[in-house]
Amino acid sequence: MAEIKTRTSELKHQKMGTYLKDMVYGANDGLVTTFAVIAGVAGAALDPIIIVFLGLANLFADGFSMAASSFLAARSESDVFKREKEVEHWEVAHQPHFEKNEIKEILAKHGYSGADLEEMTNLVVKNKKFWIDLMMHEELGLVPVDRARPLKGASVTFAAFVITGFMPVAPFFFVQADKKAFWISSVVAGLMFFLVGALRTIFTKRFWVWSGIEMFFVGGFAASISYGVGFLIRAAIGY
Repeated sequence: MAEIKTRTSELKHQKMGTYLKDMVYGANDGLVTTFAVIAGVAGAALDPIIIVFLGLANLFADGFSMAASSFLAARSESDVFKREKEVEHWEVAHQPHFEKNEIKEILAKHGYSGADLEEMTNLVVKNKKFWIDLMMHEELGLVPVDRARPLKGASVTFAAFVITGFMPVAPFFFVQADKKAFWISSVVAGLMFFLVGALRTIFTKRFWVWSGIEMFFVGGFAASISYGVGFLIRAAIGY
């Protein structure tokens, strides 16, 4: 009973880790792309209302695009797994001797030999489900995909993209002065860059301070390029 509870807890932890990854990288892209749009419009010295319009348009259009990409990627992964599992089922049913030899080769690579290798091979082939699952993982490097994974992953990505990306846009709703709103937006974006970068260490295992600083400079560099392009276009057309 304790083993079952432990296994269930591990599976929940793995699922949460997957969705947390969707959240962090969705937030990362939402923040970078939205603030780059804001910086470009600010560099061109356009009306702040344009920042609001373009910022929100980017949030929902790019957010949906990223979520759709996440959904399709996870759905494709699930379809590939199902197809390959059907192939393995057929091979086990129609070519059992060949598949048994493949299992023996896999176990040998893991250090089994002699009588132990023969015993382990016979034990594996007695359980067809485990046999096929082992072949899927060891031979093809494929693992099952939760049925709800594509939709949940896409939803988490979209929510993280929109919520985080909205942060730099928010000051323009509350501050009347154009330059002041942009500088407040820059400070907010800078803090969010650092925070999102630090959160990435959950997966990269790097020191959170350096990861936050790295993200801060990468996001700042992207915004600087966008600001410079807007400024140069404005100067070129004499607006």
